[in-house]
Amino acid sequence: MMALNRYRLRHLAKGQHQGAKRAAELLERPDRLIGLILFGNNFVNIVASMLAAFIAWRIMGEPGLALAPFVLTVVILVFAEVAPKTLAALHPERVAFPAAIILKPLLKFFYPIVAAINWLANGVLRLLRVFPANVDPQQLSTDELRTVVNEAGTLISHKYQSMLVSILDLEKVTVDDIMVPRNEISGIDIEDEMDEIIELLVHSQHTRLPLYRGDVDNVLGVLHLRKVLQPLEHRELDKDWLLENASEPYFVPLGTPLNTQLRNFQRQRQRIGLVVDEYGDVDGLVTLEDLLEEIVGEFTTDPADQSPDVHPQDDGTYLIDGGANVRELNRSLRWELPTDGPKTLNGLVLEYLESIPEPGTSLLIARYPVEIVQVSGNAVKTARVKPGMRRPLPPPVDDDS
Repeated sequence: MMALNRYRLRHLAKGQHQGAKRAAELLERPDRLIGLILFGNNFVNIVASMLAAFIAWRIMGEPGLALAPFVLTVVILVFAEVAPKTLAALHPERVAFPAAIILKPLLKFFYPIVAAINWLANGVLRLLRVFPANVDPQQLSTDELRTVVNEAGTLISHKYQSMLVSILDLEKVTVDDIMVPRNEISGIDIEDEMDEIIELLVHSQHTRLPLYRGDVDNVLGVLHLRKVLQPLEHRELDKDWLLENASEPYFVPLGTPLNTQLRNFQRQRQRIGLVVDEYGDVDGLVTLEDLLEEIVGEFTTDPADQSPDVHPQDDGTYLIDGGANVRELNRSLRWELPTDGPKTLNGLVLEYLESIPEPGTSLLIARYPVEIVQVSGNAVKTARVKPGMRRPLPPPVDDDS
């Protein structure tokens, strides 16, 4: 009864499994169940010892009284303790569900005795400030649930395991980790010439573009390019039309957890948001697609070597742009670069060195050798990363041992 998997038991009980329902009812008050089982167990053992002593005395006399405890101990340990309890521990449902048919009416019949035993035992526990009636149902923490998912083995495919773990990790990741940085935001400056704006609309790879005046901090709205097709075809597109048809911008506070932002996107019926800091300045842009990719992985099928930020080399190293996102590098290359600090490779290097490095500078970040290849202004433009030291090699095996 005590070895039953409580979560499987609840699942079976909800499915109207009668044995599971009876076992679940008994386990609602484990102190009463234990009291009943131990009452019966000790009563039978005492009666057995009395019978064994009587039979031994009748057969062998006084020598039999000395021998009976040893024989009875072996019999009880093998046939009443170790063997049946090992069987029950290995196959708890096979034993517990039929046993519940007997235990439930026995509990009702012997309830006065069991209640008295529990009252005395619980009185002792209350002196130790333990209250059996206030036992909380078993609950799993997020980390424990993650362990359950990872150890599901063949019950859940590796793909779905990864998705479930990613859902659990949403509360640990914020919009800062997945947003498009401010300097990479593609948008429409209403002060540009109309020919430049049309050229941007025609060649844009995005469905929605922010519309701003002069600077992205002065955002005027978000333009859905589907609306642009008809006026663009009839040459009716102008700046006034853009301003009238841009929807209200949606702002997201910096540091918002992804699980919260997913609910906000759903509640506000939005697919794109501008991430702003405490001063109201735009720090980046986050989309619903970016958020969903944290759960299901990349929607595109481009391999890592086709990424514009990652360039594999023949010697096994990678030339990586300094602006590459650390989380994306870890996900695509299966690396373990630290993600609790800067969001880009350039930020990691600057945080480690605490200065602007010169080309040729080498350093070791989380067991990954990094060589600075190119520096532009006050930022690392390109770095060479060697992944070979990310895990220590196992010790050599001596064949003669």
